[in-house]
Amino acid sequence: MKFSLEVIAFNIESCILAQAAGAHRIELCDNPGEGGTTTSYGFIKAARASVQIELYPIIRPRGGDFHYSDDEFEIMKTDVLLCKSLGCDGVVFGLLNVDGQVDIERTKLLTQMAYPMRVTFHRAFDRANNPQQALEDIIQCGCDRILTSGQQPTAMEGKLLIAELIQQADDRIELMPGSGLRADNIAGIAKATGATAFHSSARIKKLSSMQYTQPNMQEQLETVMIDEQEVKNMIHALNMLT
Repeated sequence: MKFSLEVIAFNIESCILAQAAGAHRIELCDNPGEGGTTTSYGFIKAARASVQIELYPIIRPRGGDFHYSDDEFEIMKTDVLLCKSLGCDGVVFGLLNVDGQVDIERTKLLTQMAYPMRVTFHRAFDRANNPQQALEDIIQCGCDRILTSGQQPTAMEGKLLIAELIQQADDRIELMPGSGLRADNIAGIAKATGATAFHSSARIKKLSSMQYTQPNMQEQLETVMIDEQEVKNMIHALNMLT
């Protein structure tokens, strides 16, 4: 059985580390404090030039919920086309209506605009009011993958629902567990759910390289980075299952 690991990169150094560590795909994001938003044109372009593994920028114009205004949706359409023009392999987005159902019309339109890029419906899924119906709706929209923690804070807590959804999907779409995955639990989640694709931030915090800091600011500047060794350890744990 072939397993794959997707990791989040919030900066160009993390993209390079992810590829070197053996990750199969990068979800490209900005603003880790808001759960990830769309990155700049410059970052996407630099990432595409720097790595050969699959690159999936997130299409999310702001943090918060996943019900978007008309203006925000126009931004998302523009960003999808931008990612296509830069040679990305796919994009990541998720849209809900105010009642917690999948926004089928807009999701389908973005998916069609993205083609031939592939589409991951992200953890907006975990805020849907009926996961079984949401799964069918997302399949109807033509998406290729769903990132989910099983509507729980972590994939370990949501593993039973993830397993049920994988059975329901019946190979019509890929279910990718994410949230809280590390080297010490990824094999257990794989066994419990039957999933073959996994998502992790594998994050650590890197202290500023500045030699001078202004003491009056009373701050500690840090950057969210990928832990290269953690990614290698997760790949090793998955390889042990094959």
